[in-house]
Formats: sequence, C-alpha cells, structure tokens
Amino acid sequence: QVQLVESGGGLVQAGGSLRLSCAPSASISNIINMGWYRQAPGKQRELVATATNGGSTNYADSVKGRFTISRDNAKNSVYLQMNALKPEDTAVYFCYAKRLTAWATINDYWGQGTQVTVSS
Repeated sequence: QVQLVESGGGLVQAGGSLRLSCAPSASISNIINMGWYRQAPGKQRELVATATNGGSTNYADSVKGRFTISRDNAKNSVYLQMNALKPEDTAVYFCYAKRLTAWATINDYWGQGTQVTVSS
C-alpha cells in the first residue's frame, strides 16, 4: 500500500518559519491534486492549501499571504512553506494526494501527519 510520507514539522517560535515536505513511498501515477490539511486538538480537520497539476492553488483564508504551497510533479511531491507562524497554526499537518484512476474514479492517499507547534 503506497503511503505519503511527511517531514519538516517541529517546534518554532511565533513569527518563525517551517517547510513541510511530502512524497509517496512509491510512485503514484495520474495524480491530479495534492495538498495539506491540518487538525488542531479538539477541532475538525481543515483544508490548508491545495495545488493542481496545472499549477492552480487554493488557500484557507487564515494562511493566505503567509503559507505557500508548491509541487514537484516529476517526484509526486508537495511542499508547504510556512512563514510568520502563529500559535493558532499549531496542529498536526496531513499531506494528501488525489489520483484519477482508469475508471474515472478518485483514489485518495494520506500521510500519517507531522506535528507543528508554534510557541508564543
């Protein structure tokens, strides 16, 4: 079973930066979208940022202007540059990928999550 593997989380002071990376454990064909969700303690998982193969991006309002998502399509990898971090950004960050199958259905892949903690 192919999994997505995240890295780059950690502890940082408010105002600092972190860069998250995500890559599959094996090659995945026909990925059409990749991105990041996050889940803070006691809260629902929320979308942070997405990026299509064509380069279109979308961000949660709470991270616009501070976070930047990027992709390396050749490596099926996705990255999240997080600047000006705030304590409210503290959460487990999950990478995901959507794959279009030969039957025109969508397969979802998820990572196990990486903890980001921002101290005030």
